[in-house]
Amino acid sequence: MGADRRDPAGGLTARRVAALADVHGNAPALEAVLEEVERAQPDLLVFCGDLTWGPLPEETIALLRPLNALYVRGNAESELLRLFGEVPDDASERQRFLVDRHDAEARAFVTAFREHVVVEIDGLGPTRFCHGSPRSDEELVTERTPVERALEFLDGVDERTVVTAHTHVSYERVIDGTRLLNPGSVGLPYEGRPGAYWALLGPGVEHRRTEYDLDAAERRIRAGGANPFADLTMELLRTPPTRAEAIEHAEARAFSA
Repeated sequence: MGADRRDPAGGLTARRVAALADVHGNAPALEAVLEEVERAQPDLLVFCGDLTWGPLPEETIALLRPLNALYVRGNAESELLRLFGEVPDDASERQRFLVDRHDAEARAFVTAFREHVVVEIDGLGPTRFCHGSPRSDEELVTERTPVERALEFLDGVDERTVVTAHTHVSYERVIDGTRLLNPGSVGLPYEGRPGAYWALLGPGVEHRRTEYDLDAAERRIRAGGANPFADLTMELLRTPPTRAEAIEHAEARAFSA
């Protein structure tokens, strides 16, 4: 991948950006996407959060750390930061599993994630990357989010392209001159069919779906013995919710951890 460029004002610019989100500890899916990203040769990768919260956090970290990438904090990272500070007595099996599998270097890596990043992308202009929405990493934004709510979370946002994540459903729409989009989920998509979803940005928006071997992924996820994420992860990977189901659930809640 090419080197980052800086504009005269000191901001980050790129011809093409690979946007990835919601890996959720699915290292096999991330590996497959990164192979395709390497062939596409973008200038930069931007990850929009919820990266290690899932069955293979250590393997996922090992793939992420060497990359020329920017990392946005999702609600999962926000929860990890709280757990790194103190694990409550009533912590769940999944919470304890994740804390145990983030060593000091992994914790420092996750702690450095940013609330949002902005990149000037050819054809799209200044583009803000966040997790939920510009105002909350727990806000659920879809193609059916009411315009009134969208205008609320866009208030004060200068960028005319905003990349969101969190819902695990890809979309693209324009509201009052601002392009909103979600690249979809690499590791746990709610698109009605298996695969790893992501997007290439610049000069337009190209949504991508990468196939990978679910049987091999399951063998890796279950290889280490009892894994509190394994059963639900594999159920969702093999029979993912449809887009309509995911969107209906998101819009009924608006905010969700």
